[in-house]
This record gives sequence, structure tokens and C-alpha cells, in this order.
Amino acid sequence: MSRALPLPIPMPLDVKLMNTLAQALGLVFAVLLLALVVAWLMRQSLFNLSAIQVQGDLTHNNAVTLRANVAPKLTGNFLTVNLERTRAAFEAVPWVRRAVVQREFPNRLKVVLQEHKAIAFWGAEGDGRLLNSFGEVFEANQGEVEAEDLPLLNGPQGQAPQVLQAYQLLSTMFEEADVVLERLQLSGQGGWRAQLDSGAVIELGHGSLNEIQARTRRFLATLTQVSSRFGRDLESADLRYGNGYAVKLRGVTTVAPGEKDVVKNKR
Repeated sequence: MSRALPLPIPMPLDVKLMNTLAQALGLVFAVLLLALVVAWLMRQSLFNLSAIQVQGDLTHNNAVTLRANVAPKLTGNFLTVNLERTRAAFEAVPWVRRAVVQREFPNRLKVVLQEHKAIAFWGAEGDGRLLNSFGEVFEANQGEVEAEDLPLLNGPQGQAPQVLQAYQLLSTMFEEADVVLERLQLSGQGGWRAQLDSGAVIELGHGSLNEIQARTRRFLATLTQVSSRFGRDLESADLRYGNGYAVKLRGVTTVAPGEKDVVKNKR
């Protein structure tokens, strides 16, 4: 003979509400207690910043000076100091390109620096700006530049990497011809102009880097012959012609052999 099982008695609504409220209050209490513990820990002298270790490139700066300049800008302790602001403070120091900041428990910061490596002056002569090996423009004391024969590059804003790439390609070609490329400029209209250490100015024209290289290669291939023929140094050259180039030697104007029409049309 089967026996019916008793049905569970439902929990009264007020009891459910009381249990839910008790759990919520318990959770709030735990969160508040944790916050108090954290706040207490953050006030302990154990976590006061006691040292900033500076490593990496220190050619133009030293660790003592860097710490003295940056430390007053830092607020908080080991747990609360803002690493992003600390990084920005170090990168605001002249010659510092990049800073990586890390915490070292319990009360130290470790900073690894990368400095700019100046490979060219940038802008108009005397602007005081420099160009690093990444094609980035930065400002620093030019008196601290180690190399004395840096080229002067110039171009529209945002075009520094392209100008640097062009210089690296063209300077190698000029060096092979025993000529030093001293200046390179890209105009706002896209025209390229070069200047040699002798003072000679070369109009390279518009176009892609491949086109500029091709014109330069053609020019250098016959420059020695033209200069030797007249026994004069180069004063200027214009490579903006499809079938040749025009040159002006000191004291005489001529063109590459077989290209007299170029000068005639130019005049």
C-alpha cells in the first residue's frame, strides 16, 4: 500500500527577505572591511617610496639628476603612485625618448630609459630641433649633440620619416661618387632639393623615391665627366627633365653631352 510523501512547506516571504538582506549586509560588511584593511596598508610607512632605480641609456642624463627632477612630481606611495604619470614625467626630460616604469615590492620603482639618438638636424637652420633614428622630431640642446657633421633635413609636418628614408638612400649614392650630401629638403608641393657640402644645390624634382634615385644615379654617372671637361666645380644642377639634366659649373653653364635642347628649352 503506497504512502503519499509530505510536500515541503514553502518558506514564508518575510523569511526569504530577511535571509537575502542578511546576505547582502554580510557582503557589504566584507567589502567595507577589505577597504579599511587596504586603506590601512596604504598608510603604512613600509610602502613609502624609498628609491627610484634608473637604468638604460644615460648618455645625456644621469640617474641622480633624473631622480631629483622627477621625484617632486610624484604623489602617493608604492601602491598608489600613478605609473603612467611617472612615465610621462621621465619622458618630458630632454633626450629621453621612452621610459618603462615598474614597481618593485615593497617600496621601489624601477625605470628603464631609452634616449634619442640624433642623426640629423631638422627644420630651418637654427630651429633647434633634431631627428632621431626612428624619424621622430624632438627638441634638445644642440650643444650636447656628439656628432659634428649631422646633415640638415627639412620637410612638411609629419613627413620626417619619409625625408629621413630619402636621405639614407641618396647619401649612400653620393658617397659612392665621393660627394657628401649635406642638406635635403622636401617642399610642401612635393619637390626635393639637395645641397652638397661644397654648397652646390641640386633640384631633384617631384616623384617617388625610386624616381628620385633614378635621376640622381643618371646625374652622378656623368657628373665627373662634365666637371673634368670644363675644369670647374659644380654650382647647381636641375634634374627635373625627362631626357637629361642641366648643370651650372662655377663660371660656365652647360648640360650633359647630347642634351643641348634641354637648356635651349629651359631658356
